[in-house]
Amino acid sequence: MSEAAEFIDAALQREASWERADALNSLDDGLRYYGASVGAIRGTIRDARRKFRHLTHDEVVFLSSELWGDSPVFERRLAAVVLLQSSVALLRNTDLTRIEGFLRSSRTELLADPLAADVVGPLIARLTGHDRLKAITVVDRWAQDQEPMLRRAAEVVRQPLPPE
Repeated sequence: MSEAAEFIDAALQREASWERADALNSLDDGLRYYGASVGAIRGTIRDARRKFRHLTHDEVVFLSSELWGDSPVFERRLAAVVLLQSSVALLRNTDLTRIEGFLRSSRTELLADPLAADVVGPLIARLTGHDRLKAITVVDRWAQDQEPMLRRAAEVVRQPLPPE
């Protein structure tokens, strides 16, 4: 794990509440929970952005993938979403492939909805020309996919898109 991912993971575990974790881990959603609050997750990403000030596009995308990881821990995945929200200006239409993977494995609207509304929507809104058309084609494909979270994301993204 990168230094930034280790910093974030350790902070999320420090901010955890065992009581909250026990209650959330009883959910049947296939995710594990540390028990950190949304505010703690947002604060952790804010602190990480201060500590690692000059993250490039590639570093942000890599860090989001590290946080999302193969181990489905809700707080780490939400931290990846918050990181992408705070870095949407760096993202490119080609990042939709990675975001699609996140959506496919999100398992809950609590992760899928902010990815769609606060990352994909603003990303597409700032694209122009061919890049925007390609991104809209991707979202159109999501709307027809078998994966419910992709269909939901397409629905969320399509609502607020302003004209080019």
